[in-house]
Amino acid sequence: MKIAIGGDHAGYEYKTELLKFLAEQNHSTKDFGPFTEDSVDYPDFVHPVASGVEKGEFDFGILICGSANGVAMTANKHQGIRAGIAWAVELAKLTRQHNNANVLCLPARFISLEVAKECVTAFLEAAFEGGRHQNRVDKIAC
Repeated sequence: MKIAIGGDHAGYEYKTELLKFLAEQNHSTKDFGPFTEDSVDYPDFVHPVASGVEKGEFDFGILICGSANGVAMTANKHQGIRAGIAWAVELAKLTRQHNNANVLCLPARFISLEVAKECVTAFLEAAFEGGRHQNRVDKIAC
């Protein structure tokens, strides 16, 4: 899979480790930054990730910041994006299965790196169930 990844300074360490983890799983990735732990404005990195997923250049996006709220709010401004926050494996799975999420948002300050990896795996392996969920997903966009 082709995966776009980005975040902010609070997510920098996890992003760096997740890039290695994704490479080990034979996924193709593009790192949209940030590239240091220096304080940054997350929208500068979220919008390019969301745009790439929205345009179909990437299968999925992964965004990491302290709480995951800022990156999720920013990504969800894009009409073609359904970004979901997960702090547990079951939530990562459900955001794909029930909401057809195409961007996973992780809260680096609230989960371990191991849980982050497990969430990424669950998100990427889960499939949208469609059915009754499709009608709901169709009503998300404005």
